[in-house]
Amino acid sequence: MKKIIQVAMIGVGCISGIYLKNISGLFREIHLLGVCDLIRERAEKAQKDYNVPKLYETMYDAFADPEVDIVLNLTRPYEHYAVTKAAPEAGKHVYSEKPLGASLAEGRELVALAEQKGLMLGGAPDTFLGAGIQTCRKLIEDGYIGAPIGTAAFMICRGHESWHPDPDFYYQYGGGPMMDMGPYYLTAMVNLMGAIRRVNAATRRTFAKRMITSEPLAGTPIDVNVSTYVSGTVEYASGALGTLFTTFDVHYPSQARFEVYGSEGTLLVPDPNTFGGPVRLYRPESKEIRELPLVFDYQDNSRGLGLADMANALRDGRRARADYTQTFHVLEAIEGFETSGKTGQWTELSSASRFIPAPPMKKAIVPGVLD
Repeated sequence: MKKIIQVAMIGVGCISGIYLKNISGLFREIHLLGVCDLIRERAEKAQKDYNVPKLYETMYDAFADPEVDIVLNLTRPYEHYAVTKAAPEAGKHVYSEKPLGASLAEGRELVALAEQKGLMLGGAPDTFLGAGIQTCRKLIEDGYIGAPIGTAAFMICRGHESWHPDPDFYYQYGGGPMMDMGPYYLTAMVNLMGAIRRVNAATRRTFAKRMITSEPLAGTPIDVNVSTYVSGTVEYASGALGTLFTTFDVHYPSQARFEVYGSEGTLLVPDPNTFGGPVRLYRPESKEIRELPLVFDYQDNSRGLGLADMANALRDGRRARADYTQTFHVLEAIEGFETSGKTGQWTELSSASRFIPAPPMKKAIVPGVLD
């Protein structure tokens, strides 16, 4: 019988709910041993609602617990670095929500530390492991669109201050539409198309101030300190080209659009912030868009799938599918866009030679048990 991997959750904020649900009810080979949050009431509620054995006073108590195998870092983006750094220093593997760090320098230091300690480091997004993107990958690899020649992806919205209870951090260091939503798109892009060689972009901070209209902070102004309109171009190592546009500045009826262009057809990829479909294919023979069946598992919101895969990789001595070679490559692309926006020049990605898409998912014999 496989060893059940024990997880300590650091941060019990908005994103934690789906992790609590899936770790407790879906993924059978990981167990939530304990929770910790600076607001103790959040941790207490999670402990009660999900029958979590331990409540840690501080994250350092979790890191010192010999029963903990993996630290799950669900703190805010600008806090990822400090939490993720402290965990491997205490000998723990880490799975973090996106991004790896709030800057490339932070990400580079975390990768070096994990390699020095011989510990696993990986993280979100894990939506690329779901049925939608995995089906798209199989269609591309099986030649349904011919040779891939390009991609186009768009994440368009008017920001978070109208619905999020505490939206300020989206407009500060570690925030912005490319840092917040770009990881979903870029992770899907590199899994479908391979490594990115270089990026180019134009960036803008359209509104210097925002006003929160959601409760409980309605009427509170926000100073915007990040780019909120980013129009980027990528050149893949294969020579294919791509477009990635993200913004918090625009009123638009939908959020996502993602297409992969091939020499013989076009694939309409589902929202990479989700795990399911629809997956649609356009071929010139039929002159119509056809929706195709999803042929992999995990169509519903399966956040924690990457964590479960890391746990399995830890037991089996293999590479985790959402490991740091991927999260660092994505972070380097994100910072590359910002650098290019300031310099007007292409930014080369040093991590292009290290990143290789992980093996595709395999059908589960038992739901919640991975290969």
